[in-house]
Amino acid sequence: MLSYQHAYHAGNFADVHKHLALYWLVRALHRKDSAISLIDTHAGRGLYPLSASETQKNGEYRAGVAQVWAQRNALDSASPIGEWLAQLATLQRGNTLACYPGSPWWLGGLQRPQDKLTLYELHPQEHASLTEQGLSTQSGQLRLHADGLEGLRNVLPVATPRVCVLIDPSYELKTEYRDVTKTIRQVARKARHAVVLLWYPILPSNPHERMLDSLRQSGIPKMWRSELNLGASAGEHGMQGSGLVLLNPPWQLDQQLGKAFSTLASMLADGASHRSGWLAGE
Repeated sequence: MLSYQHAYHAGNFADVHKHLALYWLVRALHRKDSAISLIDTHAGRGLYPLSASETQKNGEYRAGVAQVWAQRNALDSASPIGEWLAQLATLQRGNTLACYPGSPWWLGGLQRPQDKLTLYELHPQEHASLTEQGLSTQSGQLRLHADGLEGLRNVLPVATPRVCVLIDPSYELKTEYRDVTKTIRQVARKARHAVVLLWYPILPSNPHERMLDSLRQSGIPKMWRSELNLGASAGEHGMQGSGLVLLNPPWQLDQQLGKAFSTLASMLADGASHRSGWLAGE
């Protein structure tokens, strides 16, 4: 099934949660000069005009990035959210929020000359849009029309000293929870020090819990979890929250992100909350 297109959800609260974590994760990895293989398993289009008919249909960005953007002047520009918004502002014309970038843009903007960026996207229309946009990076990037989880399993171990992976499927198919767990287990075996950021939706039926239980039992020594919940404001049948699991987070990143996400929750909606903790390790 290849029906999912992220344009309908671009810039929602889950995107902000995920991309804020991704931005500061790579920034933390830059404390060392050694090269990183940056891998995005479900890249999407890369850039999303908020005026597009797909994005306007649900208007999810209004309760997500637009809420944060509207409060940007009250933030310290040196704070994690403030700096992230400053990067987002480089895409806009003036003070109007007109475009939201996907993970390829965030990763491409952070890529250094010694790093390698690989983007996987299986949906043919999404892949074509990603290729047409021609996002520029300092050292080029590789776009593959392929299944990202399979591609990740096949590409490991990488040639660079370090690897950082973003995994954020649509979870349209229930089997994706199992496939993600299988992939992460294999990544941990093939590249013990791999840094992996996994995103998952929090739905009323809590299908993510089995995936988390499987990860707890995997023997992977160091995993941190973050969950951003909108509560009643999300609607009974919609996505109620956004979850992240971070394997091998850089030193003190869990504390930095924990504080940033608590601030983010207060900016998004009344009753929104954030919780975090270690699935395994510290």
